[in-house]
Amino acid sequence: MTEPERALLEVRGLRVDYGRGRRRSTAVDAVDLDVGPGETLALVGESGSGKSTIGNAVLGLVPIAAGTVTFQGEDVGRAPARRRRELTAQLQAVFQDPYGSLNSMRTIRQTLVEPLIAHRRAVPSTGGTSRPADPASARSQVEAALHSVGLDPDAADRYPGEFSGGQRQRIAVARALMLRPRLIVCDEPTSALDLSVQAQVLNLLTTLQRDLGLSYLFITHDLAIIRHVAHRVAVLHRGRVVETGPVRKVCDEPEDPYTQALLAAAPVPDPVAQRERREARAAALAGQR
Repeated sequence: MTEPERALLEVRGLRVDYGRGRRRSTAVDAVDLDVGPGETLALVGESGSGKSTIGNAVLGLVPIAAGTVTFQGEDVGRAPARRRRELTAQLQAVFQDPYGSLNSMRTIRQTLVEPLIAHRRAVPSTGGTSRPADPASARSQVEAALHSVGLDPDAADRYPGEFSGGQRQRIAVARALMLRPRLIVCDEPTSALDLSVQAQVLNLLTTLQRDLGLSYLFITHDLAIIRHVAHRVAVLHRGRVVETGPVRKVCDEPEDPYTQALLAAAPVPDPVAQRERREARAAALAGQR
């Protein structure tokens, strides 16, 4: 993202708390982030660092205790309900679990049409369910979404149990594309997949970004993949961003001791190099105390 270019997503002073009174704990605090048009920002950190909480706050799935989430120049939290619905239609998500994120009792077509219904691009039918306002248009949108993720149109009338984990994640991506979003929050989208399938899904996301101009907030704990998918990276530690910058700069010349320790903990195939990395990690962690 160049300096004069306005960010698509701006997070300023974000704080999210869980619980109340003495039981209250702060999950993330004073977080500032930017994601530009057509850009991927990787958000990395250990488990429990607050990565998913930030993603959920951006999506409006958890209440914000302080700070702002601004999308396309508008504060999502303070927008009127109708405008908020319009804005959040352009903010979609792909979650970690390709098995739990799809309803096993619904066909793929029903799953993909669901966002159209949720955002009032469909009308209720007399039977108590919902049908698209324009069935032919909805059918073509479903087929186009499936085609964009490398699946045949006949997949629409099958059930999730008939697909592999990688195919299910492709379907989850297709669902995210149904409302033609500008930004997708990818929350560990490949961590539950085999390595070869991970590469296929990552390549798919990269291709879709190039073809559709998508932006991604890419949440991961896997430092090995961020070089391949991200333009910039933000490192999160105990709910705070400790370092941000271009991926190559942060990965090759980390400045914060925690970033150095995190990179040193990433496995490498050479046992000698791995021992040296462990020693460097221990030294970096000692420097934080």
